[in-house]
Amino acid sequence: MSPTVIAVTVFLIVYAFIITEKLNRAVVALLGASAVIVLGILDTEKAFHEYIDWETIILLIGMMILVGIINKTGIFQYLAVKTAKLSGGNPVRILVMLSALTALLSAFLDNVTTVLLIVPVTFSITRMLKVDAIPFLIMEAVASNIGGTATLIGDPPNIIIGSANKHLTFNDFLLNLAPVVIVIMAVVLFLVYLIYRRRMKVDQAMVNELMKLDEKAYITDQKLLTKSLIVLGLTILGFVLHSVIHIEAAVVAMTGATLLLLISVKDEEVEKVFEYVEWPTIFFFAGLFVLVGSLQEVGVIKLLASELLRVTGGDVSVASVLILWVSGIASAFIDNIPFVATMIPLIQDMIAGLGFAIDGPQADALWWSLSLGACLGGNGTIIGASANVVVAGLAAREKQGFSFWQFLKMGMPIMLLSLAISHLYIYLRYLIHFQ
Repeated sequence: MSPTVIAVTVFLIVYAFIITEKLNRAVVALLGASAVIVLGILDTEKAFHEYIDWETIILLIGMMILVGIINKTGIFQYLAVKTAKLSGGNPVRILVMLSALTALLSAFLDNVTTVLLIVPVTFSITRMLKVDAIPFLIMEAVASNIGGTATLIGDPPNIIIGSANKHLTFNDFLLNLAPVVIVIMAVVLFLVYLIYRRRMKVDQAMVNELMKLDEKAYITDQKLLTKSLIVLGLTILGFVLHSVIHIEAAVVAMTGATLLLLISVKDEEVEKVFEYVEWPTIFFFAGLFVLVGSLQEVGVIKLLASELLRVTGGDVSVASVLILWVSGIASAFIDNIPFVATMIPLIQDMIAGLGFAIDGPQADALWWSLSLGACLGGNGTIIGASANVVVAGLAAREKQGFSFWQFLKMGMPIMLLSLAISHLYIYLRYLIHFQ
């Protein structure tokens, strides 16, 4: 059996297990990575030094530690209850405001972390008002994916794209993606308001109970909160000033995490803080990078890039639109993390084939198309993004689970609408100049 056949076979088997979720995806990815090394497709040194993107992994670990410590203060629960009270107890307004809050937080925190923080408070509010939690939960998952699209650190696909393109800074992601994300979120929230404004009715006594909640009671450690917000602010400032200070995002995140550990955590509690890191996600990334590296090693990625180049006829406009829609539709049915990891080397080879400068405007249009497609496409189905799966799991635990089809009915139209708006945005902002 040829190395190409072996690499593709292992990759497809791993992908099948990831999609069906029959086994833990981190375990499957590591098994696949081990297989391509044992079978001689890659040697260990090449796998570790050329194909594992350590910058992405360090950035994720740093942000997980930061958010884990900040969560101990209760600030996220405070924000959720405060938002609900500002709505006057109106369930439709609460739905819109919690969704907007989720999107905002997801732009600066990992979207999985955001839903883990917001969903428990949502259950408390919906139980008190005695309204169906499912629309709230689905919209929070959807909003986390939309909001996470706006920045380098908001969604794992963007982290991977940023690590693969050193010239794309935190500010580049913010300035190029945030405008369309704001438009998409505004349109989606308006539609949700129209759909649910007459469906959600609550007893005034329930509203009165909600309004009695003291959001300040959720702040458990004011001193830690002050330290955490200062360090988080400095960390985000480091991301923003990346192009000035010339320090990589991964180093900024890990420095922020280490500083907060130093000033707020006792020596005997440090090991407990490391439990905030989602190690299965980290190992999943590592295994995935090796698997994609094996496809690069045997030339599969280059072959796919050549084929895509042939289909687009060397036209950047066609290529951008194709990448946007293919990424969006594929990411609805396949976890967007392995999809983006596979697409990055393919697009890099395609850029070289088209003769574009790696940091030129034509190349950047392709990267923004990939980011928008992969991040927004995750809203199509319950398995499209990690945040969706996490929300579904939390809902099932609370005996308020929802089905694949319930999510599809709400998520798929939002996904298609988001891609259509992105298509128009990509054309008007970038492609019209290349005509």
